[in-house]
Amino acid sequence: MAVDPSLYCFECHYCRIGHNNLCLRWGAIGVTAPGGAAQYVAVPAANCARLPDHIETADATLIEPLSCAVRGYDVLRSQLGSHVLIYGAGTMGLMMLELAKRVGAVSVDIVDVNPDRLTVARQLGCSNAVTSADVLEQPYGWELVVDATGNDKAIQDGLGRVAPAGTFLQFGVAAYAARATIEPYKIYNKEITITGAMAVLHSYERAAELFAAGVLDPRVFITDRLPLERYADALNTFQAGQGLKTQVIP
Repeated sequence: MAVDPSLYCFECHYCRIGHNNLCLRWGAIGVTAPGGAAQYVAVPAANCARLPDHIETADATLIEPLSCAVRGYDVLRSQLGSHVLIYGAGTMGLMMLELAKRVGAVSVDIVDVNPDRLTVARQLGCSNAVTSADVLEQPYGWELVVDATGNDKAIQDGLGRVAPAGTFLQFGVAAYAARATIEPYKIYNKEITITGAMAVLHSYERAAELFAAGVLDPRVFITDRLPLERYADALNTFQAGQGLKTQVIP
């Protein structure tokens, strides 16, 4: 069994119009409610997704971030044959890469400053994995540009790479203080769409089915599995930008 951690009030304006991920009283199991690092936890039945027997429970932790990526593609309504540029080869950027291949992208280029993560991106079959989009040849720009970093410099660069009639997706979580400059005339004249995707919305069950169908290889995405007594090491690994997902096993 896998559990969607999202908790909604189902009473506020956004819940009542179907945008539960924007709930004014949004919460999450393990964040605003107890859960996660415990032997037992009570969760709403509606949050549970049954998994087939061949899925390891520990691997199923990847379903929640995958459901965020699925939500991203719900927002995009991607077209077949798009050229895609993704900033960030961390867990979320690589999940967006795997889904881009599934929705018919003709090419998927990845930009990251971490050479180890670029190696993984190549392993997963991206078209190009580079440290700067300047070295890529795409004279008209990319129909879809995705920021999966939250870094304001990457966001600023990506906004300038969107093809006419293309879309920029803010998928990475930026700091509140992060700022980027847009050109209103270019948005108008080139019919560029700038949008975002926030957390999970009606996407967890589909992510569980995609995961069960093998859309992700857990051996690639979970790079470290540490016991609870090495929790500090897990935090250090994350802060150092090493690997992808570090899993702490109670």
